[in-house]
Amino acid sequence: MTLETAPLEPFGARLRHAMDTRGPLCVGIDPHASLLASWGLSDDIEGLERFTRTVVEALADRVAVLKPQSAFFERFGSRGVAVLETAVAEARSAGALVLMDAKRGDIGSTMGAYAATYLDKDSPLFSDAVTVSPYLGFGSLRPALDAAAVSGAGVFVLALTSNPEGAEVQRATAADGRSLAQLMLDHMAAENAGAEPLGSVGAVVGATLGDAGVDLAINGPLLAPGIGAQGATPADLPAVFGESVGNVVPSVSRGVLRHGPDVAGLRGAAERFADEVRTAVHG
Repeated sequence: MTLETAPLEPFGARLRHAMDTRGPLCVGIDPHASLLASWGLSDDIEGLERFTRTVVEALADRVAVLKPQSAFFERFGSRGVAVLETAVAEARSAGALVLMDAKRGDIGSTMGAYAATYLDKDSPLFSDAVTVSPYLGFGSLRPALDAAAVSGAGVFVLALTSNPEGAEVQRATAADGRSLAQLMLDHMAAENAGAEPLGSVGAVVGATLGDAGVDLAINGPLLAPGIGAQGATPADLPAVFGESVGNVVPSVSRGVLRHGPDVAGLRGAAERFADEVRTAVHG
């Protein structure tokens, strides 16, 4: 059972505070085999535990958001999921917001089960937010949106992703002439209407896109993967996000994790990225 008692503030408010006090940065926890090897760790449950524990101990008390990629834990079966449960609990206990990168998307009771897994405060995998896919229709996300609202959690919806293949769906044109990405962004803006200081429904928009070509004013956070190893830099953010750049949560994984297993190296890399984002956004 969870130790949560008092109701949480809405995720958007908690995220705004975390970004303002800890710096605007999300660090991914992506224990793929090549990264474990570069740390001198075995690609097994022991290596996974050592890697994950080190990242959480190094960063959870200082970065705004930690983003474990669920698939890299699931590949080890139930023992891997147990490591993930521990990481979520310990990261949140140290003050980091945990964004579970699961990209779930389904309909009806199945979407409700996904929502219960990540957004119910009594779940061992309860996270501050989760990534979801809207391409079964934005309405299919309603169980997750409703569950997040009850628990004070957030939902990050895929909009314009950094992978080249995404454009064939996300840039396709809806019946009213809007791109599907813009249609999804407009749905998110409606969910966030009136929220202060920031809504709890965010969009995933790749930092590698150049000019995004959509209206990103959704009154919610904009998770921006692609910083570091994928080629984008913090200096690219104003061109991609325009007037919404202040709501961007840049996400970096290998750019920080490659400095492990040295704890000081991980902390130094995260601090440098956060400083570069502050400079890019605020001058």
